Amino acid sequence: MKRTVMASALLAVFAIPSVALATDGYFSHGYGMKAKGMGGASTAVTGDTFGGANNPAAMVWAGDRLDVGVDLFSPRRSVSRQGSTGFGGGYDGSVNSDGNYFLIPEFGYNRMLGWNMSAGVTVYGNGGMNTNFNGTQAGGAGAPSFAPSCKGAPSNMLFGCGKLGVDLTQLIIAPTLAYKINASNSLGISPLFGYQRFKVDGLQAFDETLPFGGGGTFTSSQGNVTNKGYDSSTGWGVRIGWLGKLSDTVSLGAAYSSKMRMSAFDKYKGLFAEAGGFDIPENYSVGITVKATPKATIAFDIQQINYSGVKSIANGVSNSLASMPTTGFPVTPNRLGESNGSGFAWRDQTAFKLGVEYAYNKDLTLRAGYNYGKSPVRGDTLNDVTFNILAPGVVEQHLTLGTTWTLANKDELTVAYMHAFSNSVTGPSVTSLLGVGGTETLKMYQNSLGIAYSMKLK
Repeated sequence: MKRTVMASALLAVFAIPSVALATDGYFSHGYGMKAKGMGGASTAVTGDTFGGANNPAAMVWAGDRLDVGVDLFSPRRSVSRQGSTGFGGGYDGSVNSDGNYFLIPEFGYNRMLGWNMSAGVTVYGNGGMNTNFNGTQAGGAGAPSFAPSCKGAPSNMLFGCGKLGVDLTQLIIAPTLAYKINASNSLGISPLFGYQRFKVDGLQAFDETLPFGGGGTFTSSQGNVTNKGYDSSTGWGVRIGWLGKLSDTVSLGAAYSSKMRMSAFDKYKGLFAEAGGFDIPENYSVGITVKATPKATIAFDIQQINYSGVKSIANGVSNSLASMPTTGFPVTPNRLGESNGSGFAWRDQTAFKLGVEYAYNKDLTLRAGYNYGKSPVRGDTLNDVTFNILAPGVVEQHLTLGTTWTLANKDELTVAYMHAFSNSVTGPSVTSLLGVGGTETLKMYQNSLGIAYSMKLK
């Protein structure tokens, strides 16, 4: 019976794509429903099967168990342009993203191989680049698109026509082996196997030969920038970790994940730097857990996400536009799709995660947490804002709550809630290089409510 439940749960995870998850950049604020209730603090925490996403060394302390859950995630995103001077100011505008509810699944399984070794698997997702801007966007008076194929149709916020938006899904499978080197310390390793899917619509102005500036195009591969439907890629990486129980009340943990090397999005090799490259960034974390009282536990993590190691994420927004003269487009090494072509100008991000867990009684555990990470999008220069209209991942502060009920059969039911407070970033528009100008504002807030069921298999 339990094997049937495990197989059904795993199939459900693969059947539901993980989308629209944008909290710490485009990483989740936490992995596993217990961690999500504690602000994401998890590096030195044991007790579930999400070590493949957090700290592989924690799995050997989890016992034989199965965890499966799902989050209902609701991001609210809006973008605007104001104060443009070119073209009579006709490209000012604002729009909200449609598609405000998404299901985010999670799955973990662990089996003990003796007292000091375990084998398991964690399945989790990233996302966050998911937007859908429909209707009239820039130019309430119907300012026309720059793209010839749009035939004078009203412009979207990035000067193409029709729907503007992206959809990025990342699913990661992390088989995990953990080993206790003694009674207090463990090591773990998780090979990471990744699948990602992407599409973008509405960027016709960056793909086509424009009817001004002497003609020419911003891309190195026309026809491979926008409106190509879904494309997918696969790749791999590795996560390693250590967990040490210094005493009955204090534990430390550390984990490191390499950059995941992903195959290119061939349909979008004229958009992303390095001919469609979109690797998953290197990241690492350290954490401490303190049992402050017999019933109260405090956990604190610091996580570093190195977006700067992925050119398609970190390259400056203006890279493919800055060299454009007033008479024609030169052949430069910075066109879209080339190594130094425009990206999203995301900075590296450091996230601080604080969580508290309180055992109210033997059957009920309460949790709360706070998570802060400065937005990877800053708004300081022309290199910051404009392309992030597609993916305004700018929230910084998260408040979380959670609880676990232990049922009569010793299985567990866990619930977690997260609110990411509204944050906005305003900066100069890179469209000044196209004769439009002004400033642009990105805004987002989020809520999520998740539930997970956990079975102890022995």
